[in-house]
Amino acid sequence: MMELDPRTTAVIAVHMVRDIVARDGAFGAIFGDGVERHQIVDRVGQLLSTARGAGSTAIYLRVVFRPGYPDLLVNGPLFGMIAQTGAVEEGKPGAEIIPELAPEAGDLVIDHQRLTGFFGTGLDVLLRGRGITTVIFCGVATNVSVEGTAREAVNLGYRTVIASDGCSAASDQAHDATLETFGLLGEVVTVDEIAAAMEHAVVPH
Repeated sequence: MMELDPRTTAVIAVHMVRDIVARDGAFGAIFGDGVERHQIVDRVGQLLSTARGAGSTAIYLRVVFRPGYPDLLVNGPLFGMIAQTGAVEEGKPGAEIIPELAPEAGDLVIDHQRLTGFFGTGLDVLLRGRGITTVIFCGVATNVSVEGTAREAVNLGYRTVIASDGCSAASDQAHDATLETFGLLGEVVTVDEIAAAMEHAVVPH
């Protein structure tokens, strides 16, 4: 059975914003189907709720750009699509975390402008300041920002976990291939297995 110390664990929900996960969002045609079929919103909500209840840190990664996109560097197709669709622009509804997963008191929100949550942000400093040694990732998309940020976490020395049924991609094939590869770098477990580990954790007094 998986073992976790909730006090040194953070659950990181990646890109649960309207433009990315909702059917009517700018990227809804790409990611919306997988999010709905795999019930990702419910799974992420379950994981965040369990984390809060166990005393773990809940963190949201939000990709967002200033109005007019002065901080958007278009050096690849994905970033080009952001500018073309008017996606994840600060101040617009599409850039906000969906209401079903609205952050609660004590949760942290990290904004970033590149593919991953550590690059150009204070995420690493924040985690180390809280004594976090284990990071658990969920969200969208498995093969882009979830995997990318998880790989960075491995390089930075964290015990790194991806919730296999707590994330999705544009295709199930891309999702499965990512998890198969990441199994060589970190841990791939289900939301229920993570919840069981947190609920049964023995925390020394």
